[in-house]
Amino acid sequence: MTVLDLSQPLGPATALWPGSEPFSAPVVEDYGEYGFWARQLGFPEHSGTHLDAPAHRIRGGATTEAVEADRLVRPAVRIDARGWCGADRGWTLEAAHVEEWEAAHGRVPAGCWVLLCTGWDRFLGDFGLYLGDPPDFPGYGASAAELLVERGVAGIGIDTLGVDQGASEESPVHTIALGGGLWHLEGLVGLDAVPATGATLFVGAVKLVGGSGAPARVLALVD
Repeated sequence: MTVLDLSQPLGPATALWPGSEPFSAPVVEDYGEYGFWARQLGFPEHSGTHLDAPAHRIRGGATTEAVEADRLVRPAVRIDARGWCGADRGWTLEAAHVEEWEAAHGRVPAGCWVLLCTGWDRFLGDFGLYLGDPPDFPGYGASAAELLVERGVAGIGIDTLGVDQGASEESPVHTIALGGGLWHLEGLVGLDAVPATGATLFVGAVKLVGGSGAPARVLALVD
């Protein structure tokens, strides 16, 4: 089995949404009296590679600790959108793209994670290119979100900072998908190495009480 790490390192250089409190990690123990070293961590819930809970968009929705354990280990399919997206910041995945993928690979299975590979993680070293100023990057479109809710998937993921197109003010995909009981993974990396079908996704999200989301170590297991 091959284990693919789909997670960004989380630290001072991690790209965050504008206006976020920066990552901080002051040392609180420095091998002093008891010989231990430790830091006090500070960062937004939606930092780096992270999970979105329904409560992030839906008032009264489930919070991070409520995600069922079996939803964190699920089959995954990957939609390779690099040929459609290219360098177009305004591009969105729509239902017709999903149906085209299904024509080649079969119907998107209920209960799976759907991972959208735009190739945008290639810009991670350049905050301006990765995020845009103001934010502007590819994402899912509303019609694709509605179709995937109908398909009964467990969640959707993407290799940009958000599942919605970055310049969207209405964030329809957050409303449709989280309102439909799905969970999101944002800030993924390396989706080009994940096969179209046959992978198993492991989402190591922090079981954060009352959280709107949480950083996650996301792994794809491929036979």
